[in-house]
Amino acid sequence: MNFGGVVENVITREEFPLEKAREVLKDETIAVIGYGVQGPGQSLNLRDNGFNVIVGQRKNSKSWDKAVADGWVPGETLFEIEEACKRATIIQYLLSDAAQIEMWPKIKKYLTPGKALYFSHGFGITYKERTGIIPPADIDVILIAPKGSGTSLRRLFLEGRGLNSSYAIFQDATGKAWDRVIALGIGIGSGYLFETDFKREVYSDLTGERGTLMGAIQGIFAAQYQVLRENGHTPSEAFNETIEELTQSLMPLVGENGMDWMYANCSTTAQRGALDWWKPFRDATLPVFKKLYAEVAAGNEAQRSIDTNSKPDYRAGLDQELKELRESEMWQAGEAVRALRPERNKK
Repeated sequence: MNFGGVVENVITREEFPLEKAREVLKDETIAVIGYGVQGPGQSLNLRDNGFNVIVGQRKNSKSWDKAVADGWVPGETLFEIEEACKRATIIQYLLSDAAQIEMWPKIKKYLTPGKALYFSHGFGITYKERTGIIPPADIDVILIAPKGSGTSLRRLFLEGRGLNSSYAIFQDATGKAWDRVIALGIGIGSGYLFETDFKREVYSDLTGERGTLMGAIQGIFAAQYQVLRENGHTPSEAFNETIEELTQSLMPLVGENGMDWMYANCSTTAQRGALDWWKPFRDATLPVFKKLYAEVAAGNEAQRSIDTNSKPDYRAGLDQELKELRESEMWQAGEAVRALRPERNKK
């Protein structure tokens, strides 16, 4: 497929239908290890699509209980992590990056010749010298990375739609890695699949999370909200003009039609201002993005994540940082505004 003059390998459901995916994986047992961010959506979609899938999770945990509530049966389709790995021919390693490092010595012994190790994030393999996740040479190592949360993957699947995903092959020991990875990508509910490699996936992912997906957008929200409040605008007005209109009205339309369409279909005053100001914002943030990418490429962001997320008090520190966001005036105003949305007040 041609994207602005760049040719990319893109696989669609028409080229690789669900029936073909089922045929490719008919003799495989897929173990989804972890039931946190991606595990529920991927495993439930695979199950509903007719694949032989089991879940591996720590017993007596909230995630174990959630899996039971989702219909996974202990001793039949839900097992302790090591037991699930033992039964599997494909191990979907969907624990958090920190948990992957912690569990790796136990997982590795079940990676017998011919099995496949599947990731949804290139972190563990790309930074293997730091994580210690070095797979044996006689297994396939593959990746499907949905471009969204597991919740979105599941919701779009239930709506009969699909979330686009990237795919990659790090190691093809069996000669079947391509068929396996594409079949899994279709099986979890991807709308289409575009080719990448483990390093590109994690570099783009870490940059995106810290950039326009979360970090940069929160920073821009906070800056605009502060300027409006300092100039006498009320909290609700500042929130509506900074976030509510963007998320509820404009971004869905941009997603459907593109930014050029949005510019062409707004008021002439908004159009003129947006055209005049987007380049100054680009020029102001470009040095920050260049620094961010350099930190990702150097491995500094990965090491910071490993060091921070491995601390015993990590969760307490995270909760404190999230509390700062949650209790800020901007997001308190957001809570009040969301409560007024029409769908919240339907009888």
